[in-house]
Amino acid sequence: MKGNFQIIILVVFIVAAVLGVFVFSGAIPLGGEKDTDAQGTVVLWGTVKAQIMNSLLEDFNRANSTFIVKYEEKLADTFDNDLLEALAAGVGPDMFFITDDLAFKYNNKIFTIPYTSFSINTFKNSFVSAGEVFLTSKGVMAFPMTVDPLMMYYNRSVLDANSIAYPPVYWDEFINLVPLLTKKDERGMITKSTIAMGQFSNVLNAKNILATLFMQTGNLIVSEKNGSFISVLNSNVGKYDLGSVLKFYTDFADPLKDVYSWNKSFSNSRDTFSKENLVFYFGYASELQSLVNKNPNQNFLVTSFPQIRDSNFKLTGGRVMGIAISSFSKNFNTAFVASSLMANSDFASKFAASLGIAPVRRDLLAVKPTDAYLPIFYNSAFFTKSWLDPSPKDTNDIFRIMVEKVFSNSMTVTAAISDASAKLGLLLVK
Repeated sequence: MKGNFQIIILVVFIVAAVLGVFVFSGAIPLGGEKDTDAQGTVVLWGTVKAQIMNSLLEDFNRANSTFIVKYEEKLADTFDNDLLEALAAGVGPDMFFITDDLAFKYNNKIFTIPYTSFSINTFKNSFVSAGEVFLTSKGVMAFPMTVDPLMMYYNRSVLDANSIAYPPVYWDEFINLVPLLTKKDERGMITKSTIAMGQFSNVLNAKNILATLFMQTGNLIVSEKNGSFISVLNSNVGKYDLGSVLKFYTDFADPLKDVYSWNKSFSNSRDTFSKENLVFYFGYASELQSLVNKNPNQNFLVTSFPQIRDSNFKLTGGRVMGIAISSFSKNFNTAFVASSLMANSDFASKFAASLGIAPVRRDLLAVKPTDAYLPIFYNSAFFTKSWLDPSPKDTNDIFRIMVEKVFSNSMTVTAAISDASAKLGLLLVK
């Protein structure tokens, strides 16, 4: 009986998957009853506000009248636990929004689409590199929807006051900028900082800033080998030594260095930036509105994340969201069709715009919006990269300890990276 059920599911999947390939290739137009044989209702879970989703789904369901997608909003703080419990009880959703830092945890609960049905070439022609965090040796874990690039916000007034025409493009430019822009009182205490790096606890996005620095050297952080995920954090690639990258980060909090600009006396980096006591803030595109709200009178702009000079590629870190199909869906055919259509239709464009971030699809990114900031986010989306984070909380601790061990001189940079890589490797063992 179980064997027959698996055969039926496989046949249904093959039909739906072939349809999905035609949809993504453009061979099948979108919208209308003749597009699919998908029927019934499927449930989608996520943390996006229901007010946003219901409006988008009203148009989507109207255009695809043979089936209905119902959305259930979940709290961000409890989403992971709610989803695990629901799937274990057999009452979970047919589809769910998944982020790059949950993909590893749920990869055995997601119906992975094999490359024989949705080729890797089709995927890469459809989506920018950020979406590849959902690729495994077995296939595609989720249809990418949005990318939230790590950006550099900067205080325009401070640059103008110091006759600096443009913000830095390369990391080595900060070496000369820090002594110029960092202000100290008569006791030598920093009152206004140039860049918030070196410490960890009061640097928002510290883990991902540091991970981005590592990835800019060509390091993947996590890789797949023989079907298993492993840590490659301690694997030096190319001409860059990862130890020097870690030291570059910690030097900004070392009072003995010329680039000393940050210490534990500051509140978190975002608040310090909004109080105009920090010139450059590294935050996500999605943080724009909160920064505006914190200080509506602040004269700031946003640009792409700094790069390594003379590198043969550009890269910034980012967060990626996609739609995954539950392995336990009771209406798999409709779930597959609905999720593939949502990722490939006008829905994807409207969905990204409603969140104030960029879509992952190449064709959508090629058409720049007229908004003041979105074109900048779209440009960065093309060179955004993410990594398969096995446990956000645990890896945050691993990166924090790595920085603190170096800063306290209890470990060399080489030993700290090796220790972090070993701990990361243990998290990847299932």
